[in-house]
Amino acid sequence: MERVGFKMKLHPGMEAEYKKRHDEIWPELSELLAAYGIRNYVIFHDPETNILFATFQKTETNRLDELADAPVMKKWWAFMGDIMDTNPDTSPVQKPLDCVFDIA
Repeated sequence: MERVGFKMKLHPGMEAEYKKRHDEIWPELSELLAAYGIRNYVIFHDPETNILFATFQKTETNRLDELADAPVMKKWWAFMGDIMDTNPDTSPVQKPLDCVFDIA
C-alpha cells in the first residue's frame, strides 16, 4: 500500500472542536473512506502553527479520485468548513507532502 501525507490548516481556537468532531466521526464516513481504499488514517496537530498533518495508506484498488463526489464526503467538508481553511467547494485546503524518509 502506498502512504500519503498532507497538511491542512486549523483556525485558531478550534483545536478542541476539531478533536471533538473527529472523536464523534460519522460511521458512514468511516465506512466510505474504507470502501474507497483508505487505511490507517491518522491526523496530528501542531499547536504552535495550527497545522494539521495527515497520513494514510491507500490500497492498490483505491477510488480516491471519486471521493470528492460522494455525498457523505461533501456533507463532512461542509460540516468542517467553519473551523479550518477550505476551498470554494468546501473541501479542505490540502498541501501534499513529499516522503523523505521511510523506515518501514
